[in-house]
Amino acid sequence: MPRHAPSQAVDPRLIRAGQLLQAGRPVEALPLLYDAVASAPQDANIRHDLGQVCLQAGRIAEAVEAFEATLAINPRFALARLHLGIALQRLGDIPAALAAYQAASQLQPSLVEARYHAASLLETLGQRIEAIATFRRAASATPKTSLVRLANARALLAEGRDAEAERALRQLLTLDPEALSATELLGLLASSAGRFEEAFTLLDRATRAPQLAGSVYELVRCRRITAADSVLVERIEAALADPAQPPETRLKLHLAYGKALDDLGDSRGAMRQYDLADQWRGTLCRFDVRAFETRIDQLITRFTPQTVARLAQDGRRDATPILILGLPRTGTTLVEQILSAHPAVQAGGELPFWTEHQATGDPATSAAEYLRLLRGLARDAGRVTDKSPFNILQAGLIHTALPDATIILCSRSPIDTALSIHRTYFNQHVDFPTGGDALVAAIRAVGRLAAHWKTVLPADRLHALAYEDLVADPEPAIRRLLSACGLPWSDACLRPEENPRMVHTPSRWQVRQPISTDATGAWRRYRSWLGPLSALQPGI
Repeated sequence: MPRHAPSQAVDPRLIRAGQLLQAGRPVEALPLLYDAVASAPQDANIRHDLGQVCLQAGRIAEAVEAFEATLAINPRFALARLHLGIALQRLGDIPAALAAYQAASQLQPSLVEARYHAASLLETLGQRIEAIATFRRAASATPKTSLVRLANARALLAEGRDAEAERALRQLLTLDPEALSATELLGLLASSAGRFEEAFTLLDRATRAPQLAGSVYELVRCRRITAADSVLVERIEAALADPAQPPETRLKLHLAYGKALDDLGDSRGAMRQYDLADQWRGTLCRFDVRAFETRIDQLITRFTPQTVARLAQDGRRDATPILILGLPRTGTTLVEQILSAHPAVQAGGELPFWTEHQATGDPATSAAEYLRLLRGLARDAGRVTDKSPFNILQAGLIHTALPDATIILCSRSPIDTALSIHRTYFNQHVDFPTGGDALVAAIRAVGRLAAHWKTVLPADRLHALAYEDLVADPEPAIRRLLSACGLPWSDACLRPEENPRMVHTPSRWQVRQPISTDATGAWRRYRSWLGPLSALQPGI
């Protein structure tokens, strides 16, 4: 707890509360703090202490009340603004949490933690440019504490400078071996590079910290979980039993537990955990199914064959981009691995460009900016991939702006797609459902849009690729893929698992394995527990 004036420091209730906190017993400390507040209702420091103890005890609504009361007494109490933001974030009120972090930074510019939390939230919300700028402001602070160095590494990661970020994290851990957030990030980088044993070791250590428990989701995805991992499974169960876990962490823990149970052969128990994860995501973000279906209808109405042909005449003639799109979990990462194994192709990863520029009124300007972005990523490559699945919503705009670009439309069995989405973590800025009737409706709507694009976009620019065809007989499918992109054959494309590039998508483990049919028909293991997703079964 913070230091107090001498008159407060001798209060035996505060001394005893501090002892209980050090012993890891915050719930027992709460009555003492409430008594102290009642004795000094206008003391902002004691109310702030109460809020911090409420946070530690998992009484988040009470923490918010305590911090708001603190700020009513002293509106310029920057630490109270920061901790109010943490409490609001745990409640899932992201806009209010971000506002609190930003207010704390304005009140006390030297408060690096407030800038760091704000930048992390901005990144979660998909506001990458703003996040980088905020991380950079945090990283410019002095002295160079571990948090300042961590902010620098986060900025480098957000900029796609993975090698520099890894060096920065290793330097940080040399200076401060107990910097577990750096350990966590280094583990994620190792996983993205395909160094899964190293990643498992790092993430196993990092996730023992309660505040990093959510990254156990990444830990269990480093390899198959076996009976020998019983201690890890018990850790996940214990973390889920902790009432102080914020919704986002709880969501990830349920997904991790589901994956572990799946590996252990308990499909029923796994599906129960995936369903719980989806329920928690529903508390964090809402998906408007009707609005999404209306948007699909509007795209189909707007982009007629005649409109597409007319607008494409004024497009920028440049064949550099290869856009890989479709629903998430339809093999888009695998396709990018295959293509970027070709010596003439550079992987661009998931680029948010077209989602951010969809409302711009000048496609020519967007095309020029996009090409500058791609060439900045790969100056020496003739072709650059953009593997952003939801570009399927922008395919008409993209083709009219860049009519020589190649569009790879990935598809997969709707029921396998739905199950894979249901088992995967998507952060809050991804405006797409992960379960229930909403997911069924959204998949069907995207299927209608995909069928439309096949009708209105030129056959020599749109290549449809079914995941099942690719994994069942890779070489013919890959030959057709390369031909559609105007690329000569390369044997390297048959071995995407050997592609050394960093992979930051949830498929990072799967694409390091040889192409196989293992994931085809995975839904059958869950046939009895699919719930609303059963509507997508073949023949229904």
